[in-house]
Amino acid sequence: MLAIGPVLLIPEWEKVPADKKRRARWSYEALLEDLVPPERETHLAVLLPSSALTSYVEADFRAALRERWHLSTVLYAAGVLPKAHISLEVAAVFLHTRQPKDPVVRMFRMPHRVDSNSVEKDFEKLLRMRGGRSKNGYVVRDLIPAHERLHFERHDPAVLAFREDLVGYGSVAKVGDLFTKAPSVHRHTLGEKICSTGQPGAARVLRGPDVLRDGTIAPPDPEDIWAQVPPDCLLQAGDLILRSISRPTDRHRFVVGEVGDEDLPAAASEHVIVLRPKVPLEAHQIRFILMFLRSPMAGPMLAQAGVHILWRDLADLTLPQPDESLASALDNLEISKRRLEEWHSEADELLQSVFLDQSAAQGRDRIVRSGQTLRLRVAAASLLDDLGHTVRTRFPYPVALRWRETEAAMSVRDAGPAYQAILGTAEILLAYSALLVGALAREEGIKLGSLDAIRGQLDRGRGPGFGEWVAILDEISSKRKRCSLPTGHPLNALGSMFADEKVADARKRLYSRRNDEDHERRVDRVDLPQARDAAFDELSRLIEGARFLADWSLIQITDLHWDALLGRSVIDYRNLMGDHPVVPTTTMIWDRSDIEKGSLYLKDQENRLHLLRPFLVGCLCRRCRSWSTFHIDKASQGTVTLKCLEYGHTFDDSALLEPLRHVGLL
Repeated sequence: MLAIGPVLLIPEWEKVPADKKRRARWSYEALLEDLVPPERETHLAVLLPSSALTSYVEADFRAALRERWHLSTVLYAAGVLPKAHISLEVAAVFLHTRQPKDPVVRMFRMPHRVDSNSVEKDFEKLLRMRGGRSKNGYVVRDLIPAHERLHFERHDPAVLAFREDLVGYGSVAKVGDLFTKAPSVHRHTLGEKICSTGQPGAARVLRGPDVLRDGTIAPPDPEDIWAQVPPDCLLQAGDLILRSISRPTDRHRFVVGEVGDEDLPAAASEHVIVLRPKVPLEAHQIRFILMFLRSPMAGPMLAQAGVHILWRDLADLTLPQPDESLASALDNLEISKRRLEEWHSEADELLQSVFLDQSAAQGRDRIVRSGQTLRLRVAAASLLDDLGHTVRTRFPYPVALRWRETEAAMSVRDAGPAYQAILGTAEILLAYSALLVGALAREEGIKLGSLDAIRGQLDRGRGPGFGEWVAILDEISSKRKRCSLPTGHPLNALGSMFADEKVADARKRLYSRRNDEDHERRVDRVDLPQARDAAFDELSRLIEGARFLADWSLIQITDLHWDALLGRSVIDYRNLMGDHPVVPTTTMIWDRSDIEKGSLYLKDQENRLHLLRPFLVGCLCRRCRSWSTFHIDKASQGTVTLKCLEYGHTFDDSALLEPLRHVGLL
């Protein structure tokens, strides 16, 4: 038949008993291993259970088959055989005679409850493709080893790309690297060990359904089995337990929970997998692992067919691990969640107690008085959704002050001052960000050509402006400049400031407006209101792109004391965040002595201190006597002119001459 034309073969799926030489096999294995293709080009399609392509046991069968045949296309489908369980997955395997250079392999999975015409069109599209992915299938261009398991997800480029991308959370580790599989007990072998709840040594035997989808363990039930199990089978607080039976089509394949002290004593049945940490894991690591396993992305990465989750597959599953910044953010989210839940409970208790007072007047006064704190909390939290409030209270002082002045100017009818204030605020935002880049790049030994350009301008008697600040931020946006930095380093956030197209476009428009103003191409008074509103929208988008500034603190060291015996410094500092420089002094402990009294530092999300001098210095302005931040504006004849970010005032200071030469600005 093969010599005549293409053949569709539907072999019997019968188990052949084992003998001394061979394991128990399926009848289709013997048939296909003995089937020799003719020398001419021929095509064969075979309908098999998907396990023939995915199980460990049938690896030799796959290798023998592929010695003679090239596997060109595989179609997977579940729930298509009448009178068979819906979870049974079958595979239509398309084979043809091996060639010196075999073509690519195409993998396709039939979706559930989808129009057949659209599926057929997608399959026809896949047959024309030489690489890439269609909606329901993909093309494998690399050579697949003969014994390799052919799960649909195992070679899916989307799944492979996601697995590679997991390192972006910080790092990755295999389940088997972090956990061991603790022993389970088989309920059918317990026999005389089954006992009642109150007997000494009795432990609850947890079944798969006892692990609930919300991550908790079901409370004890009268139908539970209690037994006296070996000590090594007892669960421990901190163990992760998950159901070992799940459908591959489930959106959330893993149903997993963490064992707490309140769940003990207990043991796991044969339908529960117990993951016991090899070494103690931090709370944020466990929380992140549970979040990932409960996500819809974890299931496809398991690359396992059928309903049973096997330990050998689970041990090979890649888990993301959070870096310090992400771990800190998760901890803060957890704290915030608990705080909100406490406020919610307070409000509930207050509402339920409305009619519990001895008199209506007493009840009214108590509710009004007690509810005030809750109302103020909600009002304060609601302000955080307001961009202006966030900038005024959480952005560094130079930017926050300029923004406050811009909002004040926007409230009056004359559009001219507001338009100028908007352009000035945009320049100060970019100046502050660029000065941070300069200080941080010097600290990390990163050379920036844009700083060399500023040095050239200073030599010619000109100071930096809007264009120079943009050039610095554009240069640090190159990933090549930041390739050696850890993920949480502030330069990575500054480098991605213009990653959003809308933010980048807003910056370009504001730059163009500033240039027009500087070169006497000013907006006509009739058009000023419209130009003001458009510019404010652009400034707001630019501020949105710089929201990370709210997570870093601009601080000035006011005093410090180094304790040589304890090896630490006690530091007093002012946190210059928000639109006013008069702030209380705060104390922190630092494990180094190389801290400068009076200098400005950037305190990042991980509480590391980065020296900003001489790129940015803070002192009293000699013109207005207000505390302000300054950067270099000009240099001539051995004198340095500093310019104030807040008010634009200038004064000369020769003391910064040598520090500026040291960092390469002079």
